[in-house]
Amino acid sequence: MTYSDVIILRLTNLCKERNITINKLATLSGITQSTVENIISGKTKNPKLKTLHKLAIGLDMTISELLNFPEMNETIFEDE
Repeated sequence: MTYSDVIILRLTNLCKERNITINKLATLSGITQSTVENIISGKTKNPKLKTLHKLAIGLDMTISELLNFPEMNETIFEDE
């Protein structure tokens, strides 16, 4: 599993849990829909911390909460 895969998994799971679309996440985060779609599609392999921070704020959580989940903490990442 790659870093990108883990971020995609986390964001899609959070959107499902909160019953929001990717477009709504973009709006809540104050970033463009295309930026979020590029992350979710895997086109953006290594999103900037600033972008992840904005996504966390849009999800009403801290960056630490966003990145603190089992797949992130337990995965040995492959090179991309």
